[in-house]
Amino acid sequence: MHYVERWRVHKFGGSSVADAVCMERVARILEQDPHPRMGIVLSACRGVTDTLLGVVAAAERREDVTGRIEELRRRHETIADTLLPEEARQEFMSLLTQDCRDIASILHTISLIRFSSQMVRDLVAGYGEIWSTRLFSAYLRHRGRRPGQVQWVDAREVVVVEWGSLGPGVRWTESQENMDRLVPSGPATLIITGFIARDPKGLQTTLGRNGSDFSGSIFGALLNAEQIHIWTDVDGVLSADPRLVPEAKVIDSLSYSEAMELAYFGAKVIHPQTMAPAVRKGIPIWIRNSFAPEKPGTLICANPSSQLAVKGITCIDRVALVNLEGAGMIGVPGTAHRLFGALRDHGISVILISQGSSEHSICFAIPEAESVRAETVVRQAFERELQDGHIQSVEVEDNCSILAVVGDGMAGSHGAAAKVFGALGAAAVSVRAIAQGASERNISAVIDGKHSARALRSVHSSFYLSPHTISIGLIGPGLVGGVLLDQFASQVERLSRELKVDLRVRGIMGSSRMHLAGHEIPLGRWRDAFGAHQEPADMARFVQHVNADHLPHAIIIDCTSSLEVAQHYPAWLAGGIHVVTPNKKANSADLPFYLRLQEASRQGNTHYMYEATVGAGLPIVQTLRDLHGTGDRIQRIEGILSGTLSYLFNVWDGSQPFSQVLHTARAKGYTEPDPRDDLSGIDFARKIIILAREMGLRLEMQDVQLEGLVPEALTSCAPQEFLDRLPEFDAPIAERLRAAQARGRVLRYVGAIDAASSSASVGLVELERSHTFANINLTDNVVRFVTQRYNQNPLIVQGPGAGPDVTAGGVFADLLRVCAYLGAKL
Repeated sequence: MHYVERWRVHKFGGSSVADAVCMERVARILEQDPHPRMGIVLSACRGVTDTLLGVVAAAERREDVTGRIEELRRRHETIADTLLPEEARQEFMSLLTQDCRDIASILHTISLIRFSSQMVRDLVAGYGEIWSTRLFSAYLRHRGRRPGQVQWVDAREVVVVEWGSLGPGVRWTESQENMDRLVPSGPATLIITGFIARDPKGLQTTLGRNGSDFSGSIFGALLNAEQIHIWTDVDGVLSADPRLVPEAKVIDSLSYSEAMELAYFGAKVIHPQTMAPAVRKGIPIWIRNSFAPEKPGTLICANPSSQLAVKGITCIDRVALVNLEGAGMIGVPGTAHRLFGALRDHGISVILISQGSSEHSICFAIPEAESVRAETVVRQAFERELQDGHIQSVEVEDNCSILAVVGDGMAGSHGAAAKVFGALGAAAVSVRAIAQGASERNISAVIDGKHSARALRSVHSSFYLSPHTISIGLIGPGLVGGVLLDQFASQVERLSRELKVDLRVRGIMGSSRMHLAGHEIPLGRWRDAFGAHQEPADMARFVQHVNADHLPHAIIIDCTSSLEVAQHYPAWLAGGIHVVTPNKKANSADLPFYLRLQEASRQGNTHYMYEATVGAGLPIVQTLRDLHGTGDRIQRIEGILSGTLSYLFNVWDGSQPFSQVLHTARAKGYTEPDPRDDLSGIDFARKIIILAREMGLRLEMQDVQLEGLVPEALTSCAPQEFLDRLPEFDAPIAERLRAAQARGRVLRYVGAIDAASSSASVGLVELERSHTFANINLTDNVVRFVTQRYNQNPLIVQGPGAGPDVTAGGVFADLLRVCAYLGAKL
């Protein structure tokens, strides 16, 4: 009776059979699969093929290789001693010892003539697979847990290949006849040598690099397998190189075309050529991890069920971009034929081609190692046109990379290209050339090689394949900065899990010391880390560390009130670093600096966020931007923008001196250590200038009509003297309060901006008791917008406008807003 159960083929790489422990693991994997008919293709034990090729090269140099051959023999002997019973071990060792003698004889001949042919190299290199499969077949037979017989198959007796310009081509008819003669009719496990085959003359050859994977696919086709499982040391095909994108995820399924595209562009996938036999017969291929067999791996098949539009993003590094340019090319047939024909004739492979519809230029990418030769070839091919000026230039740019975004789901979907190039732009990565085929399966871009890691991370995260990684440097870990870091610590895990945002604080700098971390500072114990690993503060080094090439986005958070730090903002913004700050000094500095700041943000395509400079966490700046941006005409802004002054005039009713109220407020922590910082009104005036400039008014600080509350006689004395002498000046302000009360009014310290007169003021005003500003909570800030839309009923923003918690919260909100602008799905 004909046995109808189809074969299942498993292929294990060198790392999967590296030693006795690995081989035992492979045996357990196979025994857990109850399928009755299996073909098992094995590579050589890890590193053996390279060693064998190395001894051939050493023999050509007449080096003594006896020790290396003996080391290989002992390595396999150790595995056999561990796995095989005595009889099987002796049989294996007898064959192994004879093979080592044969290799020694071959190497002796090579050393005499100082030359080895390809045939000889193939012969020696193929012993690794012979040894690993002989050993493993004896071991699996000894365990006796697989159905049917365990049969060793020498691929040289089956696979016949003929080498050509495209590599080894299988002679299928002849190979199929050989296979049919060897296949048992019932349940069986075939242990098959990978990598090796024979040519039509019967001489041993190999299938080249990745030959064992190719063998797996060949035997899958010859056995008409239902599935092919490629076992390696990774969990499957990853969406990006995990060395560059640690958050790369395993792709559940790929089409054959997607897998080939990713493999071509350097992803760790089965090589395109090795898939061809399986593709021809439509056999599904699984990529799995022999060290974690419980994981499902990646399925490569004709019609994958994955819902991911983009399957993977990968890079080819060390690429050169060649550009041929000239008006004489326009409308001239055959230019491309001459160009690429010349490259073909000199064996130079072209990776990517891009040509504008004007035909004025053709650019193409090649391996960087070929750049000098390619330029010479192109100049020779167009020597006449270059001399006559029909072609103006042949330019070669080294140190490039090609970023490739691959996915069948991009075909016909809107916005995929926009997302790719938007992500590159947001990461400040310039694109030199673009290519996309009509299949829309692959979007490729040539970029500067030093930005390849940054580009890869940014595009990978833009398709939500990984969290958006943000490199953060915080300056000023004091009251607000410290609370902000604590807020980060409580939220980073949730943001990563739910919103795919990876906030990495990689540097903290104080006034004199700083701490830089290679990956990130552990936020749960940032104070300990900052205290234990400090080094002298160095702004240039701090900025360079935060703005790392391998990370897509960098943000510096300035939680100081330092003008010196603020003066760095234009350089940071122009250099591609986003800035988030509650520091008012930059936006209230002289107008030329303020305008330079805005231009730097536009030039660097960066975001500058400063909501917390006015009203801490209240949405005052954003509200003003929204009103102005949507065309509403702002007529007047009024507000109380100091929590200290709000408190003072909310509680002071004249029943006690003003100086006593100030002492009480200071004791409660409602003022700065030196209350003159609040009473001077200068900080308030800075906030008014910030709002005025947001309105479009070009005002300087000296344009603000400022009424301070510090007596002139007390402006320069020590803080304690100021507090001691302040009662001397209670009378004038008490008189103002009594006068206001006599008119049924209250005193409030208010700032105002009038658009019609382009004027701004800060000072004490009398207000009706029904006025909004007369009825706020003790330390609230409040802003009143009078606009063309909000005229009869002005728009009010009110709430706590001071304190480390709300200020830090406002900075945190700005940071997340930047993340959203960079593509995070918040």
